[in-house]
Amino acid sequence: MPPGQKHIPLVLLVALQGTISGASLVVEIVAGRILAPYVGMSVYTWTSIIAVVLAGFSAGHWLGGRIAERPVREALALTGWLILAAALTTAVAVQLLYAIASPVMTAGFGTVSTIVILSMGVFFLPSLFAGVPAPVLSHVAVSTASNGAGRALGAMFAAGAIGAIGGTLLSGFLFIPWLGTVTTLVIVTAAYVIAAVVLLVLAGRPIRGYLPFSALAIATLGLSIHSATRPSPCTEESQYYCIRVFDVSQNSEQPVRLMVLDHLSHGTSARDLPRGMFAEFSAMLDEIARRRMGERRFSAFFIGGGTYSVPRAWSDRDTGPITVAEIDPAVTRIASEQFWFDPDGVEILHEDARRALLSPSAGRYDVIVGDAFGDIAVPQHLITREFFQLVRSRLADDGVFLMNVIDFVEQLDALAAIHLTLTSVFPSVEIWTEETPPEPGQQRVFVLAAGSMPSRFDSFTALSPEPKRFAALGETFTGRLLKSRNPFVLTDDFAPIDRLLAPR
Repeated sequence: MPPGQKHIPLVLLVALQGTISGASLVVEIVAGRILAPYVGMSVYTWTSIIAVVLAGFSAGHWLGGRIAERPVREALALTGWLILAAALTTAVAVQLLYAIASPVMTAGFGTVSTIVILSMGVFFLPSLFAGVPAPVLSHVAVSTASNGAGRALGAMFAAGAIGAIGGTLLSGFLFIPWLGTVTTLVIVTAAYVIAAVVLLVLAGRPIRGYLPFSALAIATLGLSIHSATRPSPCTEESQYYCIRVFDVSQNSEQPVRLMVLDHLSHGTSARDLPRGMFAEFSAMLDEIARRRMGERRFSAFFIGGGTYSVPRAWSDRDTGPITVAEIDPAVTRIASEQFWFDPDGVEILHEDARRALLSPSAGRYDVIVGDAFGDIAVPQHLITREFFQLVRSRLADDGVFLMNVIDFVEQLDALAAIHLTLTSVFPSVEIWTEETPPEPGQQRVFVLAAGSMPSRFDSFTALSPEPKRFAALGETFTGRLLKSRNPFVLTDDFAPIDRLLAPR
């Protein structure tokens, strides 16, 4: 230890490093939830967030290394100011995202570029400032170590890793599901402010001697608390989604509501029209299934609930036993409370649909409906050959598996790959869509019908909510169109659905 340098207990440095590291990882996890209402939750979202946060940490570590070369007191004081900057940029993250989201999303950058720009704009600086203390505190620990520099350095590295693990676990299992994202950021801001105060005290300069620091710290906490009082964009923030409910009624006496999970519409229902369909895909799912089953009662299994529009309609028609696998209990509760869905008489499984179908207690169904497809946020484990093989094993001999697909009409890469994957499992696979010419740049809604035999009809008219004509694409046209995309079979090992769906 250099002459005249004050000894700082290693345990205190370890505690500081662990706290700051944990707080920075909480921000990383929260970032995904904050961005979800704007750009959804996909591999692109998490890739961008992780890359931006790591870039911030890297820049912060480099800057911290430069600061660590200064005298210890000066280095600790400057680090305290920079951690206060981390607190400030964390405190304003929600307001900043709200301010820049609309201009960025309407600027025409494209889906992936928009996600990267928003991630960089909101979360780079908090990560940069949070990355500064690690080399500074490690240098101080090594230079003041009384029991070996190597042990001190190892303890600091371990503190950073343990703090990161703790922050990840706390954010995922405690903060977000129980407190919400905004309150979680208030806690992180407070942790940063406390760490900054401790750093200035360790620098030998009492906090009362820093009026600007005190004023900025108080203002930062105030901004953070003000963020917590701002109305949440979510009707409810569950463990899985930001759930939003919108009234889209044209007549207040005949209510109609829309459910949005993160940034995607997951259904619309009308109180007075239990059999009404308000989306093309739900109209096709409903009509194709009932036409194929004829007049007989049939059992049905739904992959995903959303507003439970089709299960509600089939319950009203008394088509037969219905099972729904909806992973989020909050979605089911809101569908019951605000979308007029009566869960009585419907078996609801709050678990992943693939796990539910794998259960030994799962039976065989006449109709299995896959409604987990939306924009670029698609669960890839529900579109693979292995999953389709599981679905077929749970279908009755004359049953049908229906799933919706959304793709750009100029691309159809995702549609082609899913169609090829289904044909590797089922003898008959049809592609249904609205019987109108596609428009340039349009995201087209399709429904694939797979089973042991084709449908005995090739078109129909259904309400969605206005009358629309739907038809199955001809085999010659389908074969020529999809083969030109050079599709490949999607498997559990390789199912890059996000890349196939990304607009070019």
